[in-house]
Amino acid sequence: MNFPYSSKKWMTISLAAVLTTAIGAGTLTAYANTTTTEQTTATEQAKETTTTAPAVEGDAKTDAATEAKATDAAATETKTETTTTAPTTAPTTAPVTTTTDTTTKPATTAPAAGVEELTLEKAIAQAIETNATLQTARLDAKNADINQMLSYKSSAEMPADMIESLAAAKGKYVNNAQAEMTKKLNALQVTATESKIKLGAQQAYYNLIFAQDDLELKKQSLSRAQTQLKVANAAFKVGTKAKTDVLQAEMGLAGAQANLTSAQNAVEVARMDLNDFLGVDLTKEWKVVSSNKLVAPVKMTMEEAEKEALSKRIEMTKVNEELKLAELNVKLIEEYSALSTLPGRVARNNEEKSKLAIDEQKRAISKEVSQAYLNLNAAREAIDYQKKAKDSAAESYRLTNLRFENGLATTLEVIQAEEELSSRENQYQKAILQYNLAVVNFETALGN
Repeated sequence: MNFPYSSKKWMTISLAAVLTTAIGAGTLTAYANTTTTEQTTATEQAKETTTTAPAVEGDAKTDAATEAKATDAAATETKTETTTTAPTTAPTTAPVTTTTDTTTKPATTAPAAGVEELTLEKAIAQAIETNATLQTARLDAKNADINQMLSYKSSAEMPADMIESLAAAKGKYVNNAQAEMTKKLNALQVTATESKIKLGAQQAYYNLIFAQDDLELKKQSLSRAQTQLKVANAAFKVGTKAKTDVLQAEMGLAGAQANLTSAQNAVEVARMDLNDFLGVDLTKEWKVVSSNKLVAPVKMTMEEAEKEALSKRIEMTKVNEELKLAELNVKLIEEYSALSTLPGRVARNNEEKSKLAIDEQKRAISKEVSQAYLNLNAAREAIDYQKKAKDSAAESYRLTNLRFENGLATTLEVIQAEEELSSRENQYQKAILQYNLAVVNFETALGN
């Protein structure tokens, strides 16, 4: 049979077909109609493109050898294409990791440059300076002092030798004493308000500290859930775990992500509450410097604490001043009138009421100090207990993970162990918070 083309042209056609499929260069007809010189050029281009084909010297090659080289070139080109496209498709095999990164990114964002630091002492000082309630109390005290000064100035200036009646004596002495007591109590009221503001500032500060610590715990819990899901997926792929283990791990991861979101919101709410109490912009950012009270037993006894509180508490000063005023009123009635009269009997009754108020206030303060003292000791011991419980839960979680890796525990058991660890970590942080607040309450109860 006669063919219209020579063997060399058949070789060219075969090589052109391979090159057309692999790299899309030229057409079969163009290769078939090229000159001998163009055929040699095309052959050299094919050698350069297919890097795995060895260099050939001379033209003493059979048609079969040429076809084999062309097939190897096509295979090489296919392999090159597969290698090139692999990086593009690889990321699509890990959707869980991508979702997790998106969820946790806001929580790990570092504070903006220039964010002001906030220590416990600075929080108290800021509240004392800008808290609206305290500023109002100061203004009220000033107004009360002005009103008292305007009301009793004329009576106080009355000479003592001109006093001939009970009404005049009260006008000079009682009213003057009332004015002085009011001025003193106003100042004490401001001091009492300052104490409450200090207490509130510390509580808001520690609440923010707790919220931030809790957020860090939720991040750790999320990380553990991510690891568990990876392990479950790997075990499922090799056939050592069922699909239910993967589903349970996914459920645990979803719960951890939800808890993280809740913790992030709690931080924002706590920061807003602190800013509101301090009297600053509600959106102000702080770089809070953690400050824990010393976890140590109270050195003073309960009786010593009660004694100190009775000598410092403003409430005791108030009732003692009221007793002095009542006694002065009785003294004036006895000097310028008679205690047997109706005003005298009322004055004696008011004096007794003032004494009863002192006794009642003493009992109230003693009770408050005792409760604060006991709560402080209980809070200190709770820290020790919660720390041991946290360490125990951490060890249980570690052992459960080991059992899971050896096929002796289910994913559900691992999730339950992780939830227990997360709960114990949270309880430990709460114990620290409660202790710090107990110290603050005890100091407040002492009148410090």
